[in-house]
Amino acid sequence: MAKKILIVDDERTIADTLSVIFRGLGYETFAAYNGLLGLDAARNIDPDLILTDVFMPGMDGVQMAIEIRATLPHIKVLLFSGQASTADLLQVAENLGFHFEVMQKPIRPEEIIRQVKQALAKAA
Repeated sequence: MAKKILIVDDERTIADTLSVIFRGLGYETFAAYNGLLGLDAARNIDPDLILTDVFMPGMDGVQMAIEIRATLPHIKVLLFSGQASTADLLQVAENLGFHFEVMQKPIRPEEIIRQVKQALAKAA
């Protein structure tokens, strides 16, 4: 059975493009376009991994990741961001006992693929 990846980004082109890339690699993919939709999708589809942007309107990716880890701890979460102020959000997560790695934009597709494969291999 194919591993399920949920991609969350308020930039629809990025979410949809990553979804197509990973589907082409044999994964079952889903896209959500903000943190709240991503949280709902995660609860409904129970993905193996969530790949999410950090800065989105409403619920940001770090807050969504905290909610996921607290309620669905078996789901791996990878964050990516192009904003330098990500460190502040990550510190809030650390203070709550959650640690997340962030890939910095711009990031090459090959690197995203490598990181996803590595995270899923750790889960196996």
